[in-house]
Amino acid sequence: MATTTISPKFQIVIPKEVREKLHLAPGQRLQAVEKGGVITLVPEVPLKSLKGALKGMSATDLREKKDRV
Repeated sequence: MATTTISPKFQIVIPKEVREKLHLAPGQRLQAVEKGGVITLVPEVPLKSLKGALKGMSATDLREKKDRV
């Protein structure tokens, strides 16, 4: 497990092995999410990278709004 320290300016350094594993780049934006006393950093994904993600998806099994709970 990699550890890091909060600087006096409240900055942290993401350990090299984590940066390499997740292919993080300088200037990349991360969302900080707190839940139950745990902080999770989630990389933002550009919308352009999602283009075509649903290609070929069947629309026949979609529920109507009235059927959604």
